[in-house]
Amino acid sequence: MELDLRNKTALVCGASQGLGFAIAEALAHEGCKVGLLARNAAKLDAHVRAFGAHGLEAQALPADMGDWASVEAALKRFGMPDILVNNSGGPPPVDVTKVDPDLWRSQFEAMVLNQMRLTEAVLPHMRSQGFGRILSVASTSIVEPFASLAISNSLRAALAGWMKTLSGQVAGDGVTVNMLLPGSFATERIDSLNTREAQARGVAVAQVVSESSAEIPVGRYGDPKEFAAVAAFLASPKASYVTGQMIRIDGGSTKSI
Repeated sequence: MELDLRNKTALVCGASQGLGFAIAEALAHEGCKVGLLARNAAKLDAHVRAFGAHGLEAQALPADMGDWASVEAALKRFGMPDILVNNSGGPPPVDVTKVDPDLWRSQFEAMVLNQMRLTEAVLPHMRSQGFGRILSVASTSIVEPFASLAISNSLRAALAGWMKTLSGQVAGDGVTVNMLLPGSFATERIDSLNTREAQARGVAVAQVVSESSAEIPVGRYGDPKEFAAVAAFLASPKASYVTGQMIRIDGGSTKSI
């Protein structure tokens, strides 16, 4: 399917690795000029060189989603995008009964407040031109909370409520607002979580991977490219009637309807 994304611009946050990078790569292959925003400048520069070698247009934008000044500066360098992909690193596992207030504050800045601010900054451009796409990468923990991920469960749910409210206000201007809820994908994030669990249980990481994969109906972790394909469709004009949705991309692992 031709997604009609050629010559669109896309700002992708958390684009140095994992699902963010996969989305940036997919949009670039569809003809978008892509801004890669993340903290690791060296990785971003390497990605931009690799994209350029394949005739793809990208710009490195070193910034920290937890630091609004750096995000705002990156937006000024890149310019107003047609597509915004909000994405931040996942918070650490915690005991829900004793979370440091400073950790709540820092994660709220990165996972909620600065995503709201960035979205608000780009909306006037999108609304004035009659086209815009706002995507947020979250987690299936919004609908089925994970015991060890109290911060993620709570803050991503707060962002979901805000985005649902926003979607109804901007839909008439040609701007869609959707959340992507990934399950288990083969990324650095899940490697870290699996390693932590293996160490806590005193078992091999391979055992944790085998057990968790067996709980997914398709029997495996997802490929980030599979996730990115859904994101690219939602970012395109083809998805103009899809808005205000939380779309699960999880191999069928979420048990709720």
